[in-house]
Amino acid sequence: MNNEFSRGFVFDLNGTMVNDMEFHTKAWYDVLNHVLKAGLSWEEVKVHMYGKNEELLVRIFGADRFSEEEKQALSLEKEKRYRAAFLPHLKLINGLEEFLKKADDQHIKMAVGTAAINSNIDFVLDNLHIRQYFDAVVGADNVTTSKPHPETFLKAADLIKINPKDCIVFEDVPKGVETALNAGMQAVVITTMHAQEEFSAYPNVLAFINDYTDPYLNKLLHPDFTAMPVSHSV
Repeated sequence: MNNEFSRGFVFDLNGTMVNDMEFHTKAWYDVLNHVLKAGLSWEEVKVHMYGKNEELLVRIFGADRFSEEEKQALSLEKEKRYRAAFLPHLKLINGLEEFLKKADDQHIKMAVGTAAINSNIDFVLDNLHIRQYFDAVVGADNVTTSKPHPETFLKAADLIKINPKDCIVFEDVPKGVETALNAGMQAVVITTMHAQEEFSAYPNVLAFINDYTDPYLNKLLHPDFTAMPVSHSV
């Protein structure tokens, strides 16, 4: 891709490119409650749906509960359940492939920046045949510290050679938008899992969209686009 103007798009994966967060949450709910007997409600599990798998286990059980080998085994079990359940439903969120094509035609650099493990990234990009749109892919296996630390998005910006302030992040969860804020980036929120009011603390939100057919996205493709965050006062 040849860049005609200096803007980059960084896409989270789960809940942002594919609407799979219910499947991830269900997989963790089953492992945490049926395997580990944590006794957590659905809402309690949902709160922890960000960052690396190992970090989730530490948040819930503490740093000393599991060995690294045990955390890896539990993570693999969770992902096995997720992929088996989601595969029959695997598809891009409505309008995304067309938006990727338009951005590619405008020579906008694009990256994936996600807390997903690399095998789950491959599961989506390769099964849906969209890897060619992305100049860089940054997953859990490529960073030291996961979201909301900005490393994921900053590394993506560095790899596509775009200044962080000129990158627009596409996210679906408050912690992801917080990550963008920490990286000095603005964000477009797709409301697959969280309502608009849950993002009221973040001044870097440009827009809320239900899917990628939203007319607002056409503005992002224009070379003269000026980012104006939405007001949370309404």
